Amino acid sequence: MTHVLQNVVFPTERDPDLLPLYVDPETWSVIDEEPVRVSNRAQLGNILGRTTARIVAGRRVSFGTYFNAFPASYWQHWTAVRDVTLTVRTKGPATVLVYRSNGAGVRQRVETREVDDVAVSEFHLVLDQYSDGGWIWFDIVADEKNALFEGAQWTTDQEPVRTGKASIGITTYNKPDYCIQTLTALSESADVLEVLDRIFVIDQGDQRVDAEPEFPAVSGALGDTLQVITQPNLGGSGGFARAMSETLHRPDTSDFVQLLDDDVRIEPESVRRSVVFGRFASVPTVVGAHMFDLLDRPKLHAWAEVVDDQPFMWRALYQEKLPHDFSVANLRQSPMLHMRLDADYNGWWMCLIPTEIIREIGLPLPAFIKWDDAEHCLRARDAGYPTVSMPGVALWHVSWVGKDDSIDWQAYFHARNRIVAGLLHSHSPNGGTLIRHSRRVDLKHLMMMQYYPVALRHRALRDILSGPAHMRANLATAMPAARALAKEFPETLVHKDSGVPMRSRRGRIVFKRQRLNEFDSPTGLALRWFTLTTLLSHWFHAPRPENIRQPEVEFGKGDAHWWRLPHYDSALVSAADGSGKNVYTRNRRKFRAMLLDSLRLHARLQREWPKLAAQYRNASADLTSPEAWRRTFEDAS
Repeated sequence: MTHVLQNVVFPTERDPDLLPLYVDPETWSVIDEEPVRVSNRAQLGNILGRTTARIVAGRRVSFGTYFNAFPASYWQHWTAVRDVTLTVRTKGPATVLVYRSNGAGVRQRVETREVDDVAVSEFHLVLDQYSDGGWIWFDIVADEKNALFEGAQWTTDQEPVRTGKASIGITTYNKPDYCIQTLTALSESADVLEVLDRIFVIDQGDQRVDAEPEFPAVSGALGDTLQVITQPNLGGSGGFARAMSETLHRPDTSDFVQLLDDDVRIEPESVRRSVVFGRFASVPTVVGAHMFDLLDRPKLHAWAEVVDDQPFMWRALYQEKLPHDFSVANLRQSPMLHMRLDADYNGWWMCLIPTEIIREIGLPLPAFIKWDDAEHCLRARDAGYPTVSMPGVALWHVSWVGKDDSIDWQAYFHARNRIVAGLLHSHSPNGGTLIRHSRRVDLKHLMMMQYYPVALRHRALRDILSGPAHMRANLATAMPAARALAKEFPETLVHKDSGVPMRSRRGRIVFKRQRLNEFDSPTGLALRWFTLTTLLSHWFHAPRPENIRQPEVEFGKGDAHWWRLPHYDSALVSAADGSGKNVYTRNRRKFRAMLLDSLRLHARLQREWPKLAAQYRNASADLTSPEAWRRTFEDAS
């Protein structure tokens, strides 16, 4: 039996920004190591349908693109598939050229074929030279007149390890319009529905998905496949746990749960690809999607992510290279994208998890948000199940540009859940440098006059020290309690732009002072001296009364760094999203109390780390068990 591993597709939207991700109807060259386009982009009018296009006479079109090249190295490394057939259907005189790359991005031609009239060209390819990386793709060159591209597929006759379907779990909180778009896209993709059992929408808000005017139509199109479940807001972990729980309790259990965020735009073919890859994976494997920026759609913002054990902190591999802009450099011009990158975890904006893994290791921690996805993948890793961050499987999600959730109510969850994950999974004595890094984060916030996130971080530390039972106990209350605390901290108030600029007392503005590739942050001994002198200054010197009445200086958000703000008693700082300004004012009483608290709490955490690690590891099975989560859902209802 022939199995379709990957369809060649074009965008579902007529958006020119999306074209570079699907097809490259241009000639690219490299001048001074920078890719340069030397001819105009093909018009959208040459895209005739989801799988068909016109190749203009004399033009060359490459399918060596993010969504349409074949990630050979991942298939070779993670599956037993070795024989793949590329089938290309064309009409008219043209040349089909097949290429491959290695892990260094070096291009090599595999085969060339002249075609005419109605042609079906099959290329038999062997996956045996891609251990470190590499893609396979094809180009089409039209001859003296236009040619038609009528579709292409990457297939194999080898049988998958698993044949089951997936249930999709979408967790949403007051984003019904996004959900309707996702459901509509799924309902219009028949080949995707063939690999799905159920679509669970876990609605935790008061702006209901099923109250949207478009819902009856999309519900009718999906029929019994769609099930909307309402529950109180238990965060992302509570919503995704509900989707897993519902999947496990169905009589005919799916083989996979596909988790999806709500504020996304999907590529339906990516959903199908992730399920197919999961079926062929040699061992049960978590299949994660890459993330593009929903508001700047050619930019890739997240791929293979890891957790460094010493500081126990997440990051993307080659993070300094992100975001990658495909409108500037295509796949063939980006050697880094040809390496096989092995991940520790994948964000749950889109992530496929086999149900047999869930049955063995449990559901997510009752974390509400932050680190639930990373911790679950680390738990799977420790049980012998890998996570693959799969190229060609992706969606668009609102990126972190214009956000700073480290200083809002989410600071509690950043601090608590990172440390809990460290207690569960860190292999370094006493968490390595995690505690030192956490203490340093407190110091930076205090020097920057950001007292609210420090208060939340200290609440998190106290909860951690109280033991693991607090996680389920405050699952529904920690977020509203964190938000309520903001009222005690004036710096959290965003002063909205009213047409009259809010200025500092001196009228002094320090804005957009960044210098490319030039940084003035202290390091080494200078860093230690800066920290010591700043802490002593803030401890002993009270702020000037006039600087309390009105901000002393103004900073743009991008310049309000921890080594700049401490020089002032107060500062006017632009909000991360550009909606207004925050006023930060030095408060010596809060500074002293919070500095001492930070030192005491981190010292206690250091002393009690072995005992706490044992407590949390012993409690993990109960915190994440399907039965415990079912009780949580019943209690919440």
